[in-house]
Amino acid sequence: MRVQPVTFEAVVEHVVGLVAARERTTAVRVLVDGHPAAQPEVLADALVEPLRAAGRPVARVRVRDFLRPASLRLEHGRRDADSLLDGWIDVGGLNREVLTSVVERGRYLPTLRDPVTDRSTRAPYVEAPPGTAVVLDGTLAMGRGLDVDLAVHLALRPPAETRGTPLDDAWQLAAYDRYRREVAPERRADVVVRMDDRRHPALVLR
Repeated sequence: MRVQPVTFEAVVEHVVGLVAARERTTAVRVLVDGHPAAQPEVLADALVEPLRAAGRPVARVRVRDFLRPASLRLEHGRRDADSLLDGWIDVGGLNREVLTSVVERGRYLPTLRDPVTDRSTRAPYVEAPPGTAVVLDGTLAMGRGLDVDLAVHLALRPPAETRGTPLDDAWQLAAYDRYRREVAPERRADVVVRMDDRRHPALVLR
């Protein structure tokens, strides 16, 4: 394994190339996973236009719009690290309404539940033409059973995670520690990008 310093643009190009190499009429479901300080949503957003330019329709979806109801995810309190890791994401809803639906029904639900109000967004279904690339961003999202074809993990070392976590969210660090030990996202992901310094990403080459 070696680590190659790259530009952010090179990371985008690398991921787009992996998607473009897949069968053109087959949906490709991409997960960009990482600690909030690594800003997985920024990379996910940056993939959209290049994928479209490569001839792929794009469905841009966010894990945070598919959280379980607050009554379930906060059952053990608002600061329970184990619940954050194990029980916040509505995996069944994401698979059923987006990841599996794109493949089997040619449509997807862009959002399910507002993470702030905890109410259904009542979003209508969107058509997903053959070859659609689903670009999903989230945190603590690998190893949960999401039906994805390509997983990108933005990796931070523990000191960088600590520095990038607001004091009020320090309780979450225990969840990230468990995630690193039990899920091992750097071994599980198809693409690993070290993001300890967002200005200087590095691609992990196996």
